[in-house]
Amino acid sequence: MRELKQHPVLAVKEKKHVVFRYNDQSYQGVEGEPVSSALIANGIQIFSLHHKNDAAQGIFCANGQCSHCTVLINGFPVKSCITPLEEDMDIRRLEGLPELPNSDEALVESHDIQHQCDVLVIGGGPSGLTAALELADAGFTVIIADDKAHLGGKLLLQTHKFFGSKADCYAGTRGHEIAIILEEQVRAHENITVMIDTMVAGIYKDSKAGLFVKNKNYEIVSFKGLIISAGARERSLVFPGNHLPGVYGAGAFQTLVNRDLIRSSDEIFIVGSGNVGLIAAYHALQAGIAVKGICDILPEPGGYKVHADKIKRMGVPLYMKHTILHAEGIDKINKVTIAEVDEEWHPILSTAKTFEVDTLLVAVGLASIDAFYDMANAFGFPVVKTGDADEIAEASSAMFGGRIAGLALAKKLGKAIEIDESFYEKAEILKSHPGEIYPKKTITLTERFQPIIHCVQEIPCNPCETICPVHAISLHPRKGNIMDIPEYTGGCTGCMMCVTICPGLAISLAKKIDDDHAEVVLPYEFLVDFEVGDELPLTDMDGVFLENGKVKKIRFDKKTLTTLLTLQVSLKYAQDIAGIRVQKESVVSSLPEASYSYLPDEAIVCSCEMVNIKEVKEYIIEHDVRDINQLKNIRVGMGSCGGKNCSLLLPRIFKELNVPLEEVASSTNRPLSVEIPMSSLINESKSSGRDK
Repeated sequence: MRELKQHPVLAVKEKKHVVFRYNDQSYQGVEGEPVSSALIANGIQIFSLHHKNDAAQGIFCANGQCSHCTVLINGFPVKSCITPLEEDMDIRRLEGLPELPNSDEALVESHDIQHQCDVLVIGGGPSGLTAALELADAGFTVIIADDKAHLGGKLLLQTHKFFGSKADCYAGTRGHEIAIILEEQVRAHENITVMIDTMVAGIYKDSKAGLFVKNKNYEIVSFKGLIISAGARERSLVFPGNHLPGVYGAGAFQTLVNRDLIRSSDEIFIVGSGNVGLIAAYHALQAGIAVKGICDILPEPGGYKVHADKIKRMGVPLYMKHTILHAEGIDKINKVTIAEVDEEWHPILSTAKTFEVDTLLVAVGLASIDAFYDMANAFGFPVVKTGDADEIAEASSAMFGGRIAGLALAKKLGKAIEIDESFYEKAEILKSHPGEIYPKKTITLTERFQPIIHCVQEIPCNPCETICPVHAISLHPRKGNIMDIPEYTGGCTGCMMCVTICPGLAISLAKKIDDDHAEVVLPYEFLVDFEVGDELPLTDMDGVFLENGKVKKIRFDKKTLTTLLTLQVSLKYAQDIAGIRVQKESVVSSLPEASYSYLPDEAIVCSCEMVNIKEVKEYIIEHDVRDINQLKNIRVGMGSCGGKNCSLLLPRIFKELNVPLEEVASSTNRPLSVEIPMSSLINESKSSGRDK
């Protein structure tokens, strides 16, 4: 099995394994983990063969937002990424359209299960949890409904330390640890009820919502107000081969690697250089997975410079002003080809490079899940949206935004509450885009350790300043807030706390030994497979190799889960050394010759129904389409995902055909957000699913 046995940051605990069958063969998996994760842990990536063209399909989102992972379990078609594994499950690859089994079993004990609350919070991520805390403190009864087994949302997938304000959003603390902190605070409130493994399937005009609990029970909750904090779904890209198994959303990859601790891949490539793509590369390296590279059509990385610099230092090349041409593979991806783009964003085919990979991560942005907000407004309910459901930003911003949302809804529900204006100012700062880049400052090295700061871009972050016990680091006062660049102001005692807490791993310590030698202290967040006396390849801030350094001391900081390495280096490079290369150049090399056939019209738009760009374009032109609902005639948007994914890609096609988007009517949403068996709707069955 491909389970991770150790991880540099996450605790790998003993798990209970159960036996299941897949296509009549016996396998083992972790009880309660998603079926999709159990299959991938056993090397199974193909979950279905599409009814239209027998195309192989695997997972994409691992979040219940698409239908790529559908399999047959005990005879019924279900999404494997949201179905927990049980002992003796009979799982089969779905081949074509499923035949539903006949059932003569009588329904018994049919009765409604009703819940009541003042506020229903849809989504238990960072913003939903902080909103619930504010509402509970204001005296409201709150139900949090979340579709996962644990609260925290995307925080659970984040092993890196967070940026932002240490005082306001736990900056310097790892995401999965913040999830634990927030959950403990929520569960300490008697007036907050937590319903995990619970999807909100729909909201209705009579101030009620339908809940699908643990994939079994349909229940009803009455509410007075709503917080929409359902997060976001990942955007896909249109390119040939985008439907192949092994083409994941970056969030799906993080779910497999960091939540379920599965080494899902051996060699990956990433499209998208925003923070999500950069962090996914880091998480892959921590799990021992090779990262062949990251490409982006932009001229500079879209994420924080410290994230991009960190990845380059570790040996991952960034291909800027490049686009993906296509992915190759028969039943699973095995190659990906990229090429540079010209000033008109067209690929320059002579620059094409092909890489052998088994996984391609698509990290090209997120789309807010806010349909319930629009419905609630139409029904006239008091409602506020927050987090990624409101605006795509960092989780640090979402936590503070959730507080504001909770107070805003309390006000709508009649509480005499005034929201401090400083809250809005802090929220705006926390979601700021990266700002100016300044030259790196140099200092005169002495026989005492001093911090070397490799953070030169304005981003909202201040842990290094707040943790220093002697105030040796301060933010240079340009903007007058946490966007300012940190600088060393003197007086360092060498405690190394700034090195351990920096989210960007962008602080080192250095001291002079003699006229030729120095020592540096670097943070290291990988498994230590070397000893004192070994030499390690060291790079500058931009990932350029400088020299090998000899390991003098290895110390693990239990509080921050960060290893501190003291290395002997040359005095010449002591201030330039910023990181350790963890993968060799030979790992990331492309094939000698590029392999491609640039046929973008073959790219799939609607993966559920396997409709490609050419079919959509021809239908729009032939029928002068001005209503997206017309495309349902060729099955676009009629699949299991309910049009959630293809709807994000269609505007680009209309734009290419010079059809003004303001002239195109939007698609009609499905009445329920998830698929619910009729038996669950009829027989609202035996347990409440409530978890205090």
